[in-house]
Amino acid sequence: MTDTAQRAAEILSGHRASIDRLDAILVYTLGERFKHTQAVGKLKAEHDLPPSDPTREAAQIERLEDLANKADLDPEFAKKFLNFIIAEVIQHHKSHQS
Repeated sequence: MTDTAQRAAEILSGHRASIDRLDAILVYTLGERFKHTQAVGKLKAEHDLPPSDPTREAAQIERLEDLANKADLDPEFAKKFLNFIIAEVIQHHKSHQS
């Protein structure tokens, strides 16, 4: 292997190690987030509140798009990601309503 190829392999390995750490952070962060949304779902069910809050969801999407822009992340990707999470949360909340 040439010196250039060896250096590229080392850089690649460093990037992959960082990606692996960030993936772990994402998984644990999502786990923590869903613990709170589960608690919200139970609270809503106990008080006969609707599982969905479109006003809050719209505000959260707008907030996330702003954060994405500041983080140099495609805001459309961030919006799709949050919409996916919101849909999961609503499903969890509905399961508590039963």
